[in-house]
Amino acid sequence: MHIMQFLLILIVSVILNGHAELLNPCHSRVYCYGPLLHTIQVSQIFNDSKRFVDMKMKNPYQVTLSNFEEFMKSTNGTPSKSDIQNFVNDNFEEGNELEKWKPPDYNENPSFLKKINDLVIKDFAVELIELWLMLAKKVKPEVRNNSQQYSFISVPNGFIIPGGRFREYYYWDSYWIIKGLLVSEMSETVKGMLDNFIHIIKLFKFIPNGGRIYYLNRSHPPLMTKMVMEYFKYSKDKKWLKENIQYLEKELQFWLTKRTINVHRNNRTYVMAHYNSESKGPRPESYIKDVRTAEFYPSPHEKDELYKEIKSGAESGWDFSSRWIFDKKGGNSNNITGIETRRVIPVDLNAFLCEAFKSLSYLYSELLDYNNTIYWHEMSIRWQKSIEEVLWNNEDGIWYDYDIKLSKQRKYFYPSNVAPLWSNCFDKYKGETLGMRVLKYLSNSKAFDTNGGIGASLIETGEQWDFPNAWAPLQALIVQGLDQSGAPNAIKKAKAIATEWVKANIRGFMQSGEMFEKYDAIHPGKYGGGGEYPVQSGFGWSNGVALEFINKYFTTGNQENEV
Repeated sequence: MHIMQFLLILIVSVILNGHAELLNPCHSRVYCYGPLLHTIQVSQIFNDSKRFVDMKMKNPYQVTLSNFEEFMKSTNGTPSKSDIQNFVNDNFEEGNELEKWKPPDYNENPSFLKKINDLVIKDFAVELIELWLMLAKKVKPEVRNNSQQYSFISVPNGFIIPGGRFREYYYWDSYWIIKGLLVSEMSETVKGMLDNFIHIIKLFKFIPNGGRIYYLNRSHPPLMTKMVMEYFKYSKDKKWLKENIQYLEKELQFWLTKRTINVHRNNRTYVMAHYNSESKGPRPESYIKDVRTAEFYPSPHEKDELYKEIKSGAESGWDFSSRWIFDKKGGNSNNITGIETRRVIPVDLNAFLCEAFKSLSYLYSELLDYNNTIYWHEMSIRWQKSIEEVLWNNEDGIWYDYDIKLSKQRKYFYPSNVAPLWSNCFDKYKGETLGMRVLKYLSNSKAFDTNGGIGASLIETGEQWDFPNAWAPLQALIVQGLDQSGAPNAIKKAKAIATEWVKANIRGFMQSGEMFEKYDAIHPGKYGGGGEYPVQSGFGWSNGVALEFINKYFTTGNQENEV
């Protein structure tokens, strides 16, 4: 039965990938596609395209569209910039969908603080805990009651936003936020956030990039099952798990049916995952940037292909990086017009799925559902084998992304190369050996040569997911991956990296009073740069990773602190 189910998934996957219908990003002709969106965004009345698509309509949806038709007639189809500004002022206003919310389980003095002897570290941890109050939000009732006038996807419970321009919940950001919340003993807040995602899966059968309808054309790295695993380990809440485990499976089926592709290597065929957003047009929230990028291509078909590659890059969470940008020979490039995300089989995506299958198997075993336990265990083994045979490079001692167009590994350093260690997607009997080999690779690649964290790559392209930017989640991948390998020297190095990162965060916080979404790997504590928008502060996942590291490496009673 289970083998047949897997074969059916593969058949559906091939059909969907081979004959995908190109759809609009979402149903809204205001927020996702159409003349109104195009006219306003290309006028550049806002510096940031996200500003417009986060606004609220003053009138019902159909009235707004009718007003736009009349407006275009009155201006003979060629409105000036000031005309467009007036139209927006008359028909839109700031969304203000969220209200401040104090989580009922907020605790300013969780128990781990008592185990910190270093007063500087303790004071910093207290500041991070207080930041949850700044980032805690709840959707206003009027958004639920008038949903068509907003781009926001309403959810029933309060949540933690990343911060800055990101005034909605985000999928993969939420994993590291949740880890920090559990350190802060805020498990009820975590449960509410998971319930929000369950609500979204019920509505859309997958979890979009973030909490806006213009994100319905793409997802984000699949960490939902891992979030639930962390919550379950903390709470042992079997009642909640029994009620909701079916939705974890439904979300994973989205990835199996819509994001897998056949990979041919060494005369064998493997089913593996890649990022693949099939929808028309520019990203609504980055509209003018995408339009300008597409000017390089002469034909509408080429422009549409570019838009799909850009959205697929955004789905990866790495928006954008040399990981996805190619030159004519298949090497890395710094020219975004060469983006081809869909030709890459990413190490991290496949490792995340491998672990999700393994975790789902474990969660089913806790509910004594042994058929599903066996099925998802077999899926994890199958994925682990594919990762080993397609992505592992035995000569270099590391996993690499795979280029399906050239049928070869992309031998470049990215912290994501270490994801199978972080995701426990490796043969446990080889753990120490893998840990030492990965440590040697990282050292030889010069990934450790900076003092402000490990860079997102070794290539400086001006994109934000490249050197010299250092991101909190990527530090976690490497630190926790090395630590979980069990190799003594890898464990020791993990502690050194984590300690250095926390101290760099403190240095930056003391100078600015803020936590940032990304940092400068060369200058400890300095915020990062590059990409499509100015650096943002807040910042959800940076806070979560810092709290994780502090709890593990700066508290008494942890074995790591005796190393």
